[in-house]
Amino acid sequence: MANNTIITIARQYGSGGHDIGKKLSEELKIPFYDKELLERAAKDSGFCQEIFENYDEKPTNSFLYSLVMDTYSMGYSTAAFAEMPLNHKIFLAQFNAIKDIAKEGPCVIVGRCADYALADFPNVVNVYLYADMQSRIARIARRHDVTDSKAKDLIQKTDKSRASYYNYYTNKKWGEATGYDLCLNTASLGIDGTIHMIREFVAYKERDHEKI
Repeated sequence: MANNTIITIARQYGSGGHDIGKKLSEELKIPFYDKELLERAAKDSGFCQEIFENYDEKPTNSFLYSLVMDTYSMGYSTAAFAEMPLNHKIFLAQFNAIKDIAKEGPCVIVGRCADYALADFPNVVNVYLYADMQSRIARIARRHDVTDSKAKDLIQKTDKSRASYYNYYTNKKWGEATGYDLCLNTASLGIDGTIHMIREFVAYKERDHEKI
């Protein structure tokens, strides 16, 4: 299973996306990238990793989005890249890192618009993980040792930030079912159940691909 499949995971905050992605990669014996992606992008681009962490999945208020994506699609020059605001340079460096990682073989990538970056790759399964608010509050409150009220506030702010970032840099809407191959309720399935469903889907897709 997962002989050549790249699995991207978009996730609501508190749905267990990191834990699920990590355990899934271990079961499939393939590389895992969450925060690790920031380290890779920093190494490949020459930017300091701290800069990537500061801009990680955070929305931008720059008006130069269309210019950036146009120059990217046409192949940006060194001069054009130099003129871009820092947040766009960071996004493109991350974008390139995701593509380079995917070319190296199967892996699990969490967040960072990976599904959009790999839209032209046929061997990708895009997953969206969600859960009811109360389940997410319980997870975040337990993990960070905060009150339910604080956990809910963190969830709402993080989800808003992720959605704004994703919607801004892609032509898709974060969390909209039609943008993913598989949408799973982690509160209903649990960690192991969610992993099982993803593995079954990947196995089915790979078998189907082999028939073609």
